[in-house]
Amino acid sequence: MTANKHFLQFKDFTRDEFDYLFERTRWIKDKYKRYEPYHPLFDRTLVMIFEKASTRTRLSFEAGMHQLGGSAIYLNTRDSQLGRGEPVEDAAQVISRMSDVVMIRTFEQDIIERFAANSRVPVINGLTNEYHPCQILADIFTFIEHRGSIQGKTVAWVGDSNNLCNTWLQAAEVLDFNVHVSTPPGYEVEPERAGLYGTDHFEQFADPLEACKGAHLVTTDVWTSMGFEAENEERMKAFADWCVDAEMMSVAAPDAVFMHCLPAHRGEEVTAEVIDGPQSVVWDEAENRLHVQKALMEYLVLGRVEAK
Repeated sequence: MTANKHFLQFKDFTRDEFDYLFERTRWIKDKYKRYEPYHPLFDRTLVMIFEKASTRTRLSFEAGMHQLGGSAIYLNTRDSQLGRGEPVEDAAQVISRMSDVVMIRTFEQDIIERFAANSRVPVINGLTNEYHPCQILADIFTFIEHRGSIQGKTVAWVGDSNNLCNTWLQAAEVLDFNVHVSTPPGYEVEPERAGLYGTDHFEQFADPLEACKGAHLVTTDVWTSMGFEAENEERMKAFADWCVDAEMMSVAAPDAVFMHCLPAHRGEEVTAEVIDGPQSVVWDEAENRLHVQKALMEYLVLGRVEAK
């Protein structure tokens, strides 16, 4: 069995591969906007396995695969043998013999790593507790669309050091930009969990306002991620001063943009004034999940495609 290319963490790809993906995304999105059909994955099948519910992940992958000419099959672990104790390794052997690419949205990163190790086809991380590489792929493409190259720029992360924060830190190492992280005490970055082996591209700040100073992109996420609902009351108190507001945006670079992966809770992690304001690019960011994932699936299934 030949080795497959998987996308399980952001650092699985090189900077050159990301440059290729961003260019393919631009080309694929342009065709989509001009209503020009493009079906490179005709007769190919994507299997989507969901252990964690989603709106954007399912919609973007399912619509994306259809737009590429293929088919998408939705599996929820509650409705499959995976939810009845079938070993992940066995499920990977079977599912990968009946499909061309698999996307998994689950809890522990170990689950998706075990699946990929036993899969005959490429596997994509649609989200785990540790990482969310497809979201950051979309975020960086959105930044490039609006502001050009992200190399050398500064991203301010305000809030929980969750899977998105971890992925931003990995992306900074691969693509050579900086991340300022500000979290409440007790919620700091864990370098080993983030998969980091150096600190050249990130700095931690106790004060979120200091983290935002001079930043070219300010971003955040909900205070209580999926799977941590039992901590919600405690987190609401701890994160009270980590709401991205107009003051934080005012100390960022004059042309700074604001991003949020959504769903958002206005008045908690971000004010309505910011997320609905002129610096916010959250709707472009959400749409771009569709386009970057089409480029990603094309690359994993077909390899590099010559520009037409």
